[in-house]
Amino acid sequence: MDRLLYLLENNPRLSDSELAVMLGVSEDDVKEQIKLYEDTGIIKGYKAIIDKEKAQAQTVTALIEIKVQPKFGHGFDNIAERISQLDEVESIYLMSGGYDLCCIVSDKSFQEVAMFVAKRLSPLEDVMSTTTHFILKKYKEQGILFTPKQKDDRGTISL
Repeated sequence: MDRLLYLLENNPRLSDSELAVMLGVSEDDVKEQIKLYEDTGIIKGYKAIIDKEKAQAQTVTALIEIKVQPKFGHGFDNIAERISQLDEVESIYLMSGGYDLCCIVSDKSFQEVAMFVAKRLSPLEDVMSTTTHFILKKYKEQGILFTPKQKDDRGTISL
């Protein structure tokens, strides 16, 4: 991955002028390259990582494993595409192991997740079974720690 993408991925709030200095290029070059990345779909978007617990959000994040019947000639792509179109689905991944797909549903109540699985996801043609896991506590997300480092206040003892 090139250095500009690396810098943007780690801190998308860096200004074009800061990026230009860090990369040793002109600000116009940075703007042009970012626009190219956005236009070609290399950069899909920018997002803040929010600590929902500190923000006192009364919502949950669910990881839902899905076993499906793939279609001949299309594999898992058709059913994954249909599931990705559901508004509640934040992310969807093809997985190895006991389940085929995994989707993430965030910022919903327990009840909303349960109703989504029961009434919208499970009834889809080709969905054979699901298992829902609720995220109870986030310790780290996308490289960002959610829990402060514990301060060692035991002091030094010498004998």
